[in-house]
Amino acid sequence: MTIAKLLKHDFTKGILNLYDVNNNITYCENSDGYWSKREYDSNGKQTYHESSNGYWSKREYDTNGNEIYFENSQGYWSKREFDTNGNEIYFENSTGYWSKREFDTNGNEIYFENSNGLIRFYW
Repeated sequence: MTIAKLLKHDFTKGILNLYDVNNNITYCENSDGYWSKREYDSNGKQTYHESSNGYWSKREYDTNGNEIYFENSQGYWSKREFDTNGNEIYFENSTGYWSKREFDTNGNEIYFENSNGLIRFYW
């Protein structure tokens, strides 16, 4: 039984949306029975999503709100690292792709390298 059925929601008045105290949608259901639910961290960033079609995803964030990990039900994942200025310095995913970046003190990219063999120096 879905939440809409439990609440005896009248879909002629629209889709059922439930919200948390921060006004983030935590549950959504439409008249054909499709539903999705979401969870958020203390900064309002979505950390989990799941739907009635079996799809789910998870996310993790660093203290600056940058997404550092993503994973989903299709087997895809990605990891990221950031420097203290919020520049992405490392990326890796489940396909085997990776990239590395370096930045100068002004935030300008000065080096890039990836798993495809590309290397760039910026002067």
